[in-house]
Amino acid sequence: MNVGIIGGGIIGLSTAYYLSKSGHEVTVIEQGDLKDGCSFGNAGMIVPSHIIPLAAPGMISKGIRWMFDSTSPFYVKPRLSWELLTWGYQFYKHATTRHVVRSIPALKELSLFSKARYQELARELPFDFEYHERGLLMLYKTKETEHEEAETARVANDHGIEARILSAEEVQQLEPDVKINVRGGVYFAGDAHITPQTFINGLITFLKDNNVKFLTNTSVRNFSVGNGKIQSITAGDNNYAFDEVVIATGSWSGALAKQLNLNVPMQAGKGYSFTISDVKKNVRVPSIFLEARVAVTPMGNTLRFGGTMEITGVDHSVNMERVKGIVNSIPQYYPEMKVEMPVRESVWHGLRPCSPDGLPYIGRVKGIKNLVVATGHAMMGLSLGPGTGQLVSELINQQKASIDLQPFAVDRY
Repeated sequence: MNVGIIGGGIIGLSTAYYLSKSGHEVTVIEQGDLKDGCSFGNAGMIVPSHIIPLAAPGMISKGIRWMFDSTSPFYVKPRLSWELLTWGYQFYKHATTRHVVRSIPALKELSLFSKARYQELARELPFDFEYHERGLLMLYKTKETEHEEAETARVANDHGIEARILSAEEVQQLEPDVKINVRGGVYFAGDAHITPQTFINGLITFLKDNNVKFLTNTSVRNFSVGNGKIQSITAGDNNYAFDEVVIATGSWSGALAKQLNLNVPMQAGKGYSFTISDVKKNVRVPSIFLEARVAVTPMGNTLRFGGTMEITGVDHSVNMERVKGIVNSIPQYYPEMKVEMPVRESVWHGLRPCSPDGLPYIGRVKGIKNLVVATGHAMMGLSLGPGTGQLVSELINQQKASIDLQPFAVDRY
């Protein structure tokens, strides 16, 4: 079939890979140049450990506390927006223990499925994207966070995800080259990481070499719908007809879906990262500073720091106060590591597509039989990308889905 994928981020590219592998003719329509997507500068973590959704008990009270600190990890920009109000109400409704218990098996299954796809890709693709299975360290400094993380570790172990609670000395043993100042940590041995820009660039080249077409700097302006199908798409100055259409436009998916009279609640959660080069004594295991909500990933002889969640709408401004919060956290955990405040031009930012219940949207929709939606992965887009791409391919191939897609239903609101 002739398949049009709207969106050239990790979800769209992964979908293009599996559809092309199945023998379909694939066209990717991307409003940018393929180098400003949300996965390009992120922490590169593949995290089956992350089985608790963003909408969870305690997140609202934490968020309210953080909102009044300009360098905090979380911020919601106050604005008159019906979409933000309804999104916030749905988040509030889903920040319950019942929702978490129901979501954990679904997120675990999708995460492990996607990690298995990365293992295959590391063997199959003709380029090295630096896939490493070194695990993930969740580092904490306070007794309160230690208590919270011990409970998270218990939940993970109860669901078959190995989590080991470590003392400060045991954490230090995993990092012989860098001094660490923490109360302790939790080690998730099953997590992995890649260098995301290497993966994205290599995948784009591979897809082009395998006859996937790319329409870059091309925005979708309109859909023509008839007989329960998308008949054509107006993108740029041209019309295109496809047998199947995939919406994988990240933070823009809600607005695009609205053109098709679909309700796909979405808010953009802006995150920042910067990378330091030529690190002489690098960390070995990717880590998350829990109190600061900062992710740290070694990538060769470079080290990437990323964090913050700004619910500000589609906004590409860089708030250096948030970046300052990341920088200030580093010596608290790595006391001998001196990191200067980066210049604004060297700070990367991405808009993470956040659904209000913390679960992605993956599936077909009622009323439009040739449309599949794959979006809303929030901070987990890179981690869940290949798995999502394979699942979309299965839907279009009319195969039985490898996992249960009901928790990710597009029309669940």
